[in-house]
Amino acid sequence: MPLAIICSGGDAPGMNPAIKKFVDYVYEKGETPYFIYNGLEGLIDGDIDVATHKDVAGIVHRGGAIIRSSRSKRFYEYEYRKIAYENLKKSGITGLVVLGGDGSFRAMDKLSEEFELNFVGIPTTIDNDIYGTDTCIGVDTALNVIRDALDKIRDTASTFSRAFVVEVMGRECGYLAAVSAITSGAEICIIPEADFNRSVAQEHLKREIEEGRSYILCIVSEGTRMTNEIAQWLEKEIGMETRITVLGHIQRGGSPTVNDRMLAFEFTVRAVDHLLQSHNSNKVMVIENGRYGMKEIEEVVEHRYRIDPELLGMLNRLD
Repeated sequence: MPLAIICSGGDAPGMNPAIKKFVDYVYEKGETPYFIYNGLEGLIDGDIDVATHKDVAGIVHRGGAIIRSSRSKRFYEYEYRKIAYENLKKSGITGLVVLGGDGSFRAMDKLSEEFELNFVGIPTTIDNDIYGTDTCIGVDTALNVIRDALDKIRDTASTFSRAFVVEVMGRECGYLAAVSAITSGAEICIIPEADFNRSVAQEHLKREIEEGRSYILCIVSEGTRMTNEIAQWLEKEIGMETRITVLGHIQRGGSPTVNDRMLAFEFTVRAVDHLLQSHNSNKVMVIENGRYGMKEIEEVVEHRYRIDPELLGMLNRLD
Protein backbone atom coordinates (compact mmCIF):
# COMPACT_ATOMS: atom_id res chain seq x y z
CA MET A 1 0.00 0.00 0.00
CA PRO A 2 1.81 3.17 -1.14
CA LEU A 3 1.53 5.96 1.43
CA ALA A 4 2.53 9.61 0.97
CA ILE A 5 3.39 12.50 3.27
CA ILE A 6 2.87 16.18 2.53
CA CYS A 7 3.59 19.43 4.38
CA SER A 8 1.09 22.22 3.91
CA GLY A 9 0.95 25.82 5.07
CA GLY A 10 3.43 27.39 7.47
CA ASP A 11 6.45 25.37 8.54
CA ALA A 12 6.96 24.25 12.12
CA PRO A 13 9.88 22.67 13.98
CA GLY A 14 9.24 18.94 14.11
CA MET A 15 8.25 18.43 10.50
CA ASN A 16 11.55 16.73 9.65
CA PRO A 17 11.36 14.25 12.56
CA ALA A 18 7.84 13.36 11.39
CA ILE A 19 9.06 12.94 7.81
CA LYS A 20 11.93 10.67 8.88
CA LYS A 21 9.72 8.53 11.09
CA PHE A 22 7.19 8.25 8.27
CA VAL A 23 9.75 6.88 5.82
CA ASP A 24 11.41 4.52 8.28
CA TYR A 25 8.14 3.20 9.67
CA VAL A 26 6.39 2.71 6.33
CA TYR A 27 9.34 0.64 5.11
CA GLU A 28 9.30 -1.28 8.39
CA LYS A 29 5.66 -2.17 7.70
CA GLY A 30 6.64 -3.49 4.27
CA GLU A 31 5.05 -0.67 2.29
CA THR A 32 6.34 2.08 0.00
CA PRO A 33 6.60 5.71 1.20
CA TYR A 34 6.21 8.67 -1.14
CA PHE A 35 7.07 12.33 -0.78
CA ILE A 36 4.83 15.07 -2.12
CA TYR A 37 7.13 18.04 -2.56
CA ASN A 38 6.14 21.71 -2.23
CA GLY A 39 2.84 21.19 -0.45
CA LEU A 40 -0.50 21.50 -2.22
CA GLU A 41 1.16 23.28 -5.12
CA GLY A 42 3.37 20.23 -5.60
CA LEU A 43 0.38 17.94 -5.39
CA ILE A 44 -1.28 19.88 -8.21
CA ASP A 45 1.92 19.79 -10.26
CA GLY A 46 2.48 16.09 -9.66
CA ASP A 47 5.73 16.65 -7.79
CA ILE A 48 5.61 13.18 -6.22
CA ASP A 49 8.39 10.65 -5.81
CA VAL A 50 9.34 7.54 -3.87
CA ALA A 51 11.19 8.29 -0.63
CA THR A 52 14.29 6.43 0.52
CA HIS A 53 16.17 6.01 3.78
CA LYS A 54 18.95 8.10 2.29
CA ASP A 55 16.55 11.02 1.85
CA VAL A 56 15.86 11.19 5.57
CA ALA A 57 19.28 10.37 7.00
CA GLY A 58 20.43 12.97 9.50
CA ILE A 59 17.39 15.26 9.36
CA VAL A 60 15.87 14.80 12.82
CA HIS A 61 17.70 17.80 14.28
CA ARG A 62 16.90 20.14 11.41
CA GLY A 63 14.17 22.76 11.38
CA GLY A 64 11.97 23.37 8.36
CA ALA A 65 10.90 20.53 6.05
CA ILE A 66 13.09 18.78 3.51
CA ILE A 67 10.07 18.22 1.26
CA ARG A 68 9.18 21.92 1.56
CA SER A 69 5.71 23.42 1.90
CA SER A 70 3.45 26.01 0.30
CA ARG A 71 0.15 27.84 0.46
CA SER A 72 -1.92 27.29 -2.66
CA LYS A 73 -4.47 29.70 -4.09
CA ARG A 74 -5.05 27.28 -6.97
CA PHE A 75 -6.36 24.67 -4.55
CA TYR A 76 -9.44 26.85 -3.94
CA GLU A 77 -10.58 25.99 -7.48
CA TYR A 78 -12.27 22.65 -8.17
CA GLU A 79 -10.35 21.96 -11.38
CA TYR A 80 -7.04 22.02 -9.54
CA ARG A 81 -8.35 19.90 -6.66
CA LYS A 82 -9.41 17.36 -9.24
CA ILE A 83 -5.93 17.41 -10.77
CA ALA A 84 -4.40 16.96 -7.31
CA TYR A 85 -6.60 13.93 -6.61
CA GLU A 86 -5.81 12.41 -10.01
CA ASN A 87 -2.09 12.80 -9.31
CA LEU A 88 -2.50 10.74 -6.15
CA LYS A 89 -4.23 8.03 -8.14
CA LYS A 90 -1.58 8.06 -10.89
CA SER A 91 1.07 7.31 -8.27
CA GLY A 92 -1.11 4.58 -6.75
CA ILE A 93 -1.15 6.36 -3.39
CA THR A 94 -3.87 4.99 -1.15
CA GLY A 95 -3.13 6.85 2.07
CA LEU A 96 -1.95 10.38 2.85
CA VAL A 97 -0.36 11.89 5.96
CA VAL A 98 -0.84 15.67 6.09
CA LEU A 99 1.42 17.80 8.28
CA GLY A 100 -0.33 21.14 8.65
CA GLY A 101 -2.64 23.46 10.51
CA ASP A 102 -6.13 24.86 10.25
CA GLY A 103 -5.97 25.91 6.60
CA SER A 104 -4.45 22.61 5.52
CA PHE A 105 -7.14 20.61 7.28
CA ARG A 106 -9.87 22.71 5.71
CA ALA A 107 -8.33 21.99 2.32
CA MET A 108 -8.33 18.25 3.05
CA ASP A 109 -11.89 18.42 4.32
CA LYS A 110 -12.96 19.99 1.04
CA LEU A 111 -11.04 17.43 -1.02
CA SER A 112 -12.54 14.55 0.95
CA GLU A 113 -16.05 15.86 0.31
CA GLU A 114 -15.47 15.69 -3.44
CA PHE A 115 -13.32 12.58 -3.79
CA GLU A 116 -12.70 9.29 -2.03
CA LEU A 117 -9.71 10.14 0.11
CA ASN A 118 -7.89 8.25 2.84
CA PHE A 119 -5.87 10.65 4.96
CA VAL A 120 -4.79 11.46 8.50
CA GLY A 121 -3.94 15.02 9.48
CA ILE A 122 -1.19 15.65 12.02
CA PRO A 123 -1.51 19.02 13.84
CA THR A 124 1.70 20.82 12.91
CA THR A 125 1.60 24.53 13.65
CA ILE A 126 3.27 26.82 16.15
CA ASP A 127 -0.02 28.71 16.53
CA ASN A 128 -1.55 25.85 18.57
CA ASP A 129 -4.98 26.76 17.25
CA ILE A 130 -6.29 23.30 16.25
CA TYR A 131 -9.51 22.21 17.93
CA GLY A 132 -9.44 19.01 19.95
CA THR A 133 -5.72 18.74 20.69
CA ASP A 134 -3.86 20.17 23.65
CA THR A 135 -0.75 20.84 21.60
CA CYS A 136 0.66 20.62 18.08
CA ILE A 137 4.04 19.76 16.62
CA GLY A 138 6.22 22.87 16.70
CA VAL A 139 4.62 24.62 19.67
CA ASP A 140 7.17 23.59 22.28
CA THR A 141 10.11 24.63 20.11
CA ALA A 142 8.51 27.98 19.31
CA LEU A 143 7.88 28.63 23.01
CA ASN A 144 11.52 27.93 23.78
CA VAL A 145 12.66 30.27 21.00
CA ILE A 146 10.43 32.99 22.45
CA ARG A 147 11.62 32.26 25.98
CA ASP A 148 15.24 32.67 24.93
CA ALA A 149 14.49 35.96 23.17
CA LEU A 150 12.52 37.35 26.11
CA ASP A 151 15.26 36.51 28.59
CA LYS A 152 17.71 38.49 26.46
CA ILE A 153 15.34 41.39 25.92
CA ARG A 154 14.73 41.66 29.66
CA ASP A 155 18.48 42.08 30.16
CA THR A 156 18.47 45.13 27.90
CA ALA A 157 15.19 46.47 29.29
CA SER A 158 16.50 46.40 32.87
CA THR A 159 19.87 47.88 31.90
CA PHE A 160 18.41 50.88 30.06
CA SER A 161 15.23 51.31 32.13
CA ARG A 162 12.98 50.84 29.14
CA ALA A 163 9.69 49.23 28.26
CA PHE A 164 9.78 46.56 25.59
CA VAL A 165 6.75 45.49 23.60
CA VAL A 166 7.41 42.08 22.08
CA GLU A 167 5.09 40.79 19.37
CA VAL A 168 4.79 37.03 19.00
CA MET A 169 3.06 34.89 16.38
CA GLY A 170 -0.11 32.85 16.75
CA ARG A 171 -2.51 34.27 14.15
CA GLU A 172 -5.85 34.78 15.96
CA CYS A 173 -4.81 32.54 18.86
CA GLY A 174 -3.05 33.98 21.91
CA TYR A 175 -1.59 30.72 23.22
CA LEU A 176 2.05 31.53 22.47
CA ALA A 177 1.70 34.99 24.00
CA ALA A 178 -0.08 33.74 27.11
CA VAL A 179 2.35 30.94 27.92
CA SER A 180 5.34 33.17 27.12
CA ALA A 181 4.05 35.96 29.35
CA ILE A 182 3.48 33.58 32.24
CA THR A 183 6.86 31.86 31.98
CA SER A 184 8.83 35.07 31.44
CA GLY A 185 7.13 37.03 34.22
CA ALA A 186 5.96 39.74 31.83
CA GLU A 187 4.07 42.65 33.33
CA ILE A 188 1.52 42.86 30.49
CA CYS A 189 0.03 40.35 28.06
CA ILE A 190 -2.29 41.32 25.21
CA ILE A 191 -4.17 38.46 23.53
CA PRO A 192 -7.36 38.20 21.43
CA GLU A 193 -9.08 36.00 24.03
CA ALA A 194 -9.00 38.51 26.91
CA ASP A 195 -9.85 42.18 27.33
CA PHE A 196 -7.03 44.43 28.46
CA ASN A 197 -8.04 46.84 31.24
CA ARG A 198 -5.80 49.71 30.27
CA SER A 199 -6.85 52.11 33.01
CA VAL A 200 -6.23 49.60 35.80
CA ALA A 201 -2.91 48.54 34.28
CA GLN A 202 -1.88 52.18 33.98
CA GLU A 203 -2.65 52.82 37.63
CA HIS A 204 -0.70 49.74 38.76
CA LEU A 205 2.32 50.43 36.57
CA LYS A 206 2.60 54.08 37.62
CA ARG A 207 2.43 53.08 41.28
CA GLU A 208 5.10 50.42 40.77
CA ILE A 209 7.32 52.90 38.93
CA GLU A 210 7.00 55.30 41.88
CA GLU A 211 8.05 52.42 44.13
CA GLY A 212 11.12 51.69 42.03
CA ARG A 213 10.12 49.70 38.93
CA SER A 214 12.59 50.57 36.18
CA TYR A 215 11.44 48.50 33.19
CA ILE A 216 8.37 46.82 31.70
CA LEU A 217 8.03 43.74 29.53
CA CYS A 218 4.86 43.46 27.47
CA ILE A 219 3.94 40.48 25.27
CA VAL A 220 1.47 41.12 22.44
CA SER A 221 -0.12 38.46 20.26
CA GLU A 222 -0.02 39.40 16.57
CA GLY A 223 -3.74 38.65 16.27
CA THR A 224 -4.64 41.69 18.39
CA ARG A 225 -2.93 44.11 15.97
CA MET A 226 -2.21 46.30 18.99
CA THR A 227 1.59 46.30 19.08
CA ASN A 228 2.12 49.91 18.00
CA GLU A 229 -0.86 51.13 20.01
CA ILE A 230 0.43 49.60 23.24
CA ALA A 231 3.94 50.93 22.61
CA GLN A 232 2.57 54.47 22.20
CA TRP A 233 0.50 54.10 25.36
CA LEU A 234 3.53 53.01 27.39
CA GLU A 235 5.58 55.90 26.04
CA LYS A 236 2.97 58.66 26.43
CA GLU A 237 0.83 57.60 29.38
CA ILE A 238 3.21 55.53 31.47
CA GLY A 239 6.13 57.78 30.59
CA MET A 240 8.74 55.12 29.88
CA GLU A 241 10.99 55.00 26.82
CA THR A 242 9.65 52.10 24.75
CA ARG A 243 11.01 49.80 22.07
CA ILE A 244 9.17 47.31 19.86
CA THR A 245 10.55 43.88 18.97
CA VAL A 246 8.69 41.74 16.44
CA LEU A 247 10.09 38.23 16.76
CA GLY A 248 8.64 37.14 13.42
CA HIS A 249 9.73 34.02 11.62
CA ILE A 250 12.54 33.03 13.97
CA GLN A 251 9.69 31.39 15.90
CA ARG A 252 9.16 28.93 13.03
CA GLY A 253 12.77 27.81 12.77
CA GLY A 254 15.38 26.05 14.81
CA SER A 255 16.17 22.53 15.91
CA PRO A 256 13.03 20.88 17.33
CA THR A 257 12.98 20.19 21.04
CA VAL A 258 12.87 16.69 22.51
CA ASN A 259 9.14 17.14 23.18
CA ASP A 260 8.41 18.08 19.59
CA ARG A 261 10.47 15.19 18.24
CA MET A 262 8.68 12.68 20.46
CA LEU A 263 5.28 14.13 19.55
CA ALA A 264 6.15 13.93 15.86
CA PHE A 265 7.25 10.30 16.18
CA GLU A 266 4.15 9.22 18.09
CA PHE A 267 1.67 11.06 15.86
CA THR A 268 3.28 9.67 12.72
CA VAL A 269 3.39 6.04 13.82
CA ARG A 270 -0.24 6.16 14.88
CA ALA A 271 -1.25 7.89 11.63
CA VAL A 272 0.49 5.27 9.49
CA ASP A 273 -1.01 2.39 11.49
CA HIS A 274 -4.46 3.86 11.00
CA LEU A 275 -4.04 4.38 7.26
CA LEU A 276 -2.90 0.80 6.78
CA GLN A 277 -6.10 -0.41 8.43
CA SER A 278 -8.58 1.91 6.70
CA HIS A 279 -9.67 2.78 3.17
CA ASN A 280 -11.76 5.94 3.48
CA SER A 281 -10.72 7.61 6.72
CA ASN A 282 -10.59 11.37 7.18
CA LYS A 283 -9.13 11.82 10.64
CA VAL A 284 -6.93 14.20 12.59
CA MET A 285 -4.50 13.05 15.27
CA VAL A 286 -4.93 14.69 18.68
CA ILE A 287 -3.52 14.49 22.17
CA GLU A 288 -5.77 15.32 25.10
CA ASN A 289 -4.70 15.11 28.73
CA GLY A 290 -1.70 13.04 27.71
CA ARG A 291 -3.75 10.54 25.70
CA TYR A 292 -3.45 10.11 21.94
CA GLY A 293 -6.56 9.81 19.84
CA MET A 294 -8.27 10.84 16.61
CA LYS A 295 -11.12 13.11 15.65
CA GLU A 296 -13.17 13.35 12.48
CA ILE A 297 -11.97 16.10 10.16
CA GLU A 298 -15.44 17.68 10.16
CA GLU A 299 -15.38 18.08 13.94
CA VAL A 300 -11.94 19.69 13.88
CA VAL A 301 -12.66 22.26 11.17
CA GLU A 302 -16.16 23.13 12.38
CA HIS A 303 -15.08 24.07 15.90
CA ARG A 304 -12.77 26.79 17.15
CA TYR A 305 -9.87 26.14 19.49
CA ARG A 306 -10.17 27.88 22.85
CA ILE A 307 -7.41 28.46 25.36
CA ASP A 308 -7.85 26.61 28.65
CA PRO A 309 -9.53 29.02 31.12
CA GLU A 310 -7.07 27.91 33.81
CA LEU A 311 -4.22 29.14 31.62
CA LEU A 312 -5.94 32.47 31.14
CA GLY A 313 -6.40 32.68 34.87
CA MET A 314 -2.64 32.43 35.38
CA LEU A 315 -1.96 35.56 33.41
CA ASN A 316 -0.65 38.52 35.37
CA ARG A 317 -2.98 40.96 33.58
CA LEU A 318 -2.79 43.72 36.18
CA ASP A 319 -6.54 43.95 36.63
